[in-house]
Amino acid sequence: MLNKNQIIELDITSLTSEGSGLGKYNGFAIFVPFTAIGDKISAKILKVKTNYAYAKIEKIISPSKDRIENDCPVFTKCGGCQFRHLSYEAEKKAKNQIIIDAFERIGKIRAEFMPFISNDITDGYRNKVQFPVYKDKSVVYGFYAPYSHRIVPINECKIQPKIFNQIADFVTKFCTENKISIYNEEKHHGVLRNIYIRQGHYSKQICVCLVARRNIPEFKKLSHLITRHFENINSIVININKANTNVILGEEEIVLYGSETISDKMCNNIVEISPKSFYQVNTKSAELLYSTAKTLALQNRESLGNVLELYCGIGTIGMAFADCSTKVIGVEIVPQAIENARRNAKANSINNIEFFCGDAEQFIKNFSSSIDTIIIDPPRKGCSAETLNSICRLSPEQIIMISCNPSTAARDCKILSDSGYKITKIAGVDLFPRTRHVETVVLMSRVDK
Repeated sequence: MLNKNQIIELDITSLTSEGSGLGKYNGFAIFVPFTAIGDKISAKILKVKTNYAYAKIEKIISPSKDRIENDCPVFTKCGGCQFRHLSYEAEKKAKNQIIIDAFERIGKIRAEFMPFISNDITDGYRNKVQFPVYKDKSVVYGFYAPYSHRIVPINECKIQPKIFNQIADFVTKFCTENKISIYNEEKHHGVLRNIYIRQGHYSKQICVCLVARRNIPEFKKLSHLITRHFENINSIVININKANTNVILGEEEIVLYGSETISDKMCNNIVEISPKSFYQVNTKSAELLYSTAKTLALQNRESLGNVLELYCGIGTIGMAFADCSTKVIGVEIVPQAIENARRNAKANSINNIEFFCGDAEQFIKNFSSSIDTIIIDPPRKGCSAETLNSICRLSPEQIIMISCNPSTAARDCKILSDSGYKITKIAGVDLFPRTRHVETVVLMSRVDK
């Protein structure tokens, strides 16, 4: 029997989808963050359940060959990265195994797993950041510590461009000097809540979005100073969020400078991106992801026929597939994203694509046109049973699933597999190096009986 605060010796034999190391002790599964396969550690038990426990590293007795020196001062403190202590080769191997385990154990699916795909760029790849802020002696920004709402101050983040920290430094210094009140989530008062920044990977255009409970005159002055101090500022927006909620963005937006959007390219298509629109945070790897999906979809065929894309965002996937499709229909619930998608299609002279604003589950439930290929790129929670049933009712020849959660992807693919679809190929693509997150592309083909 294990007890809290007990010290044990443990060999780490695998990594979990949450990024923790796993070892066994007298039949108990012990989960230990920031460990590597091959580590022998002294571990302190933090919490004991029926047949598993959580622990932390007390001492590394003998390190894994996969261990490297951490290069970030807040690694283990902020909730961003889980794998900065691993070589990138070890990280890729672990992520590939996480995908295989999810499909074989959760989905009970045997399929061809393609070699893991990455462009091997691990630093500075993010095109978006959302910094919560708080008031100490001065205004401070950072990231939330794991599983908490305690903000860890961040002076530099390895996985995002340095310009993001420079802008956040500038904004928080201005707020300190001008005594702008900072939001307190416990008391639900104060003005500034978050600093949200986006930058086009190719265009270098920057959008600075200040999330606040209300607009104040000082923000106009701040906007003017930002444009004088930094290059490539294309958009400065105030997003009004008055709600007592953990949701970052509110409904109302006020443009202080430029336009509401920035422009960039994705798969050689011009794209317009607004603050609320979903857009993959790693542009170069997203292009790898979409080209992989397209290559799989076109196996043994010249055209995808009529394509329905659920959760289409600003239309990047649909536009990438349009040149090999008869017609593409995209569905997305966020109105601003659909506005972006329509303008994007027009800007790229793509005439065989149409976008609809609505809930994917409700849309497909009432959809009756003939469809050859369905593309689904759902949120982390995956698809509802109703959505999966509607997909099967439409009976497309093939389904392409792009998922940021291998576990829910495996669950949903099992349902589709039981309903007449064969999972033929699965590929992992790393859009989030140094973190536990990974994207998966699955090709499913209808089994004609």
